[in-house]
Amino acid sequence: MTTENKKTLFYILIAFAFSVAMRLIWVYHFGDYAPFHFNGQFMINTNDGYFWAEGARDLLSGSATNQDAKEFYDKFHQFNDLSPVSTAAAQLTALFAKILPFSFESIIFYMPVFLSSLVVIPIVLIARILKNLDMGLIAALLTSIAWSYYNRTMAGYYDTDMLNIVLPMFLLWSIVWAVKTNKDIYLLLTALDILVYRWWYPQSYSLEFSFFGLILAYALVFDRKNLYNYKLLAIMMFAMMNTDELIRLGFVLAAFYTFKQEKYDKYIYYILGLSVVGFFATGGFDPIWGQLKGYVFRDSVSSTQKGLGLHFFTVMQTIREAGHIPFETFANRISGHVVTFVFSIIGYIYLSYKHKIMLFALPLLGLGFLASVGGLRFTIYAVPVLAFGVAFLITEISSQLPTTKMKYLSMTALTLLILLPNYKHIEAYKVPTVFNANEVKVLDKLGKKASREDYVISWWDYGYPIRYYADVKTLADGGKHSGSVNFPVSFMLTHTQEEAAKMARLDVEYTEKTFEYKKTHKKEIEDKNLTIFSNIEQMTKEYGYTNTNDFLASFKNDIKLPEKTRDVYFFLPFRMLNIYPTVTLFSNINLMNGAKGKQPFFFVSRNFKDMGNKIQLAQSIFLNKRTLQLTLGNKTVPIRRFVKTYYDKTMKLHKDVKLVNFSSDISVIYMQNYNIFLIVDEKTYNSLYIQLMVLENYDKNLFEPVILDPSAKVYKLKI
Repeated sequence: MTTENKKTLFYILIAFAFSVAMRLIWVYHFGDYAPFHFNGQFMINTNDGYFWAEGARDLLSGSATNQDAKEFYDKFHQFNDLSPVSTAAAQLTALFAKILPFSFESIIFYMPVFLSSLVVIPIVLIARILKNLDMGLIAALLTSIAWSYYNRTMAGYYDTDMLNIVLPMFLLWSIVWAVKTNKDIYLLLTALDILVYRWWYPQSYSLEFSFFGLILAYALVFDRKNLYNYKLLAIMMFAMMNTDELIRLGFVLAAFYTFKQEKYDKYIYYILGLSVVGFFATGGFDPIWGQLKGYVFRDSVSSTQKGLGLHFFTVMQTIREAGHIPFETFANRISGHVVTFVFSIIGYIYLSYKHKIMLFALPLLGLGFLASVGGLRFTIYAVPVLAFGVAFLITEISSQLPTTKMKYLSMTALTLLILLPNYKHIEAYKVPTVFNANEVKVLDKLGKKASREDYVISWWDYGYPIRYYADVKTLADGGKHSGSVNFPVSFMLTHTQEEAAKMARLDVEYTEKTFEYKKTHKKEIEDKNLTIFSNIEQMTKEYGYTNTNDFLASFKNDIKLPEKTRDVYFFLPFRMLNIYPTVTLFSNINLMNGAKGKQPFFFVSRNFKDMGNKIQLAQSIFLNKRTLQLTLGNKTVPIRRFVKTYYDKTMKLHKDVKLVNFSSDISVIYMQNYNIFLIVDEKTYNSLYIQLMVLENYDKNLFEPVILDPSAKVYKLKI
């Protein structure tokens, strides 16, 4: 092994060990913290992780009994349970669970620690191409713990992000090598990188297409006569087609074989043209346009273009990671500090000037900068590119020093300086698990009571963990949460028990009916390009209405409900109190014209202060203890009722209700054990969530309590 190879391997091992060690800090902090453990195992800290975990669990259940395809689906994975058994993350996890001597929970918890740390390999290898391994080590160290990369790949953050930067960095490495060396083997490596990346992350279209465009520009401007560049473009395009993986692999292998034969060089332009036609003919550009519409050209309200033309509130406006972010946050997430970010930009420009081949990293940088309009989730893509920039500056500055000792002392000091803010972030980043142990115990109990065909209704944030721990079906989850899907669930949680019960039975039965229709009429739907409208639209039509608002108003009267085919449960966690105003947005809308309704009054006070004759609930909100009147700024408002809830030693909830002024629309609820005050209007007070979760006032004709735990409550629908 050459000295350069030894140094390369040594730097990779150092950077990998450093990355893993930094991700174990969270584990060290919470090693003995019981609320983050279930059945003696750490729980994960990202909602989406439970989606992949469900798929891996179902794959393991099916393969353990060696079922054939039909029996497997019937017994372990229903056609409409949405379990992601065909996804790469689930399949890779199941493979690890099969071959590694660790528990399933430990594997999904630690997978991001080790897989995400692989990013150091292509970083060091790219630096080796540029003959600057010291730059590679510094860039690898910074990338591994930069804010956004760490946040989305830390211990327990079991999601596709654990390879979403690793794979494109390997793709960049193979492209750089291909252009630099013009060797045939790198044609194949680049295509295989794209195939693996697409297998792992189907949304990789945009980045792959950007790489293609940049290579095309490079070929036309700087190296027009080099046939190798067109071979690279053609094989990339075959790999990027929007069709089955095996078909794309076949085209890639055929192209690679052809390109190795010099006699076919005269046909290169024809092959490139064929690959482009294949790309567009298979709909290769459609997903790219879909992503642009979703993250850049989005609206707060969407509407169906056919049928009744209903308007729905879109979920993109409520997701923090898809919103605009301030510059300081943007810079910190990429480089750890604004100063480091600025020097990283300067360094990347200088690096690209010295080594023009690094311009091929622009697609990653561009996608990272999309965060300024598309949301903070994209910053992760810019991390390794700008890490190269500041690392290059450090090595260039240090190389000007007179002695080798001073050079390495300078590099070490400057490297520690850029790593420090990121390390401090890791120390302070005490993100909790998705659910605490008590909430998971509730779901575990529910799973023993409910059938796998039963539905559990809750907000979409909790859909994946509900499915994982209770092994049931849900109406909404982290992937199925469009405005039309969220409207009925929001309606149930924020309207009266009677209205919620009717909507629950309707939405569940219509969901199953739609699944069955899609299954039995699959060919007809595909051939005629039929649109399956939302459940709420189907209900409106089938109940004889042309105005959905009129249909919803009919819920106050007796309506004939569909025949019950399965049980329905409501899972109402206390934590939903934090997002109740957001939940209301999705049903507080005129479906016919998109007009948003007046937001219900809802205020939570956790940091209140007893001032003797009054309680300060917020800076300008006070509750008079004697008159039970609220002061809201300069206004004094009477309250309708004052309610105090508390649990006794047996954890049974008690309520003291005092009617104060029946003409008022505002009520105050003091939840003693939770140490919070709620101020709500009458509509919110009568909502299913407040009545069942906060007050345990349930209509015995409609609901039956199943689990009443302070952390989460479960009720069974009786109609």
